[in-house]
Amino acid sequence: MELSKKRFFVTGGAGYIASHLVDKLMEYGDVTIYDNLSSGRKEFFSHHEDKGNFRFIEGDILDKEALSSAIKDHDIVFHFAANPDVLLSLKETDLDFKQGALATLNVLEAMNKNNIKNIVFSSSGTVWGLTGKEKATEESPLKPISLYAASKVSAESYIRAFCHIFGFKAWIFRFANVVGDRQTHGVIHDFIIKLRKDPKNLEILGDGNQTKHYLHTSDCIGGILFAVENSDQEVNVFNLANEGAVTVKRIADLITEEMNLKDVTYSYTGGSQGWKGDVPISLFNAEKIKNLGWKAGLNSEQAVRETIRSLLEDKYHIFKNEF
Repeated sequence: MELSKKRFFVTGGAGYIASHLVDKLMEYGDVTIYDNLSSGRKEFFSHHEDKGNFRFIEGDILDKEALSSAIKDHDIVFHFAANPDVLLSLKETDLDFKQGALATLNVLEAMNKNNIKNIVFSSSGTVWGLTGKEKATEESPLKPISLYAASKVSAESYIRAFCHIFGFKAWIFRFANVVGDRQTHGVIHDFIIKLRKDPKNLEILGDGNQTKHYLHTSDCIGGILFAVENSDQEVNVFNLANEGAVTVKRIADLITEEMNLKDVTYSYTGGSQGWKGDVPISLFNAEKIKNLGWKAGLNSEQAVRETIRSLLEDKYHIFKNEF
């Protein structure tokens, strides 16, 4: 799909991943962010507010009338709004249903009402569940073990159905763990907070052997836009991951190194999972998008180290309320 001079509608555009997407889309055409600011931040997009091709609408995608009004006259929807904190759903079991499945249905209905036929969706590698050391492909069975993952599977299914019934075209991306500046949650973020509070001791959830890809935001956004511009099926599904995988313990080592901390004692809560619903080993087969011509610039360890450095610099004041 040609992206030049298009009108883009980005749900959750004030979030840390989607705000990086907005930065790139501003180079292509007109961009509207639609976000309720429950987890997103104005400082992530404030540098665009005086530009003529940018608009921010504070709104909730669960408000169907407001969403339908805001979304009209756009060419393509990038649907990134979701609950960003997997652990919250352990306390509010309907949260991911509302913010994931129901929210996606609302977006699709608003698009259909306004004759918008193109959607890009941020899914997740969690949709496969427990795959062990097997590298999951786009065709691997979907067996979610968390409420967050279940909501992503449901959203993917609704998108497929709307493509078949109403003639939509979709690009669905199953992300590895995405890391980078503006990150407001996740293992790197959490370890930095813990070590600033206690530079001698670090509690690690699980056994520290959880192993996953960590994809830098710059590569994530680059992969999305490359695939959208170079694939044209009714439903285009891509795994988005880089080379290598990193353990949680290795992330702890990298953070203590970058923070110049010595003799830090690690303690473990035990078990292979960091929490109920955690996928301890998540490995991607990303050959499909590689065969299309894209490859990440940073491997997982490089992405983690770059993220640690940017978060320690903290130019977006991510940690201002933590200490």
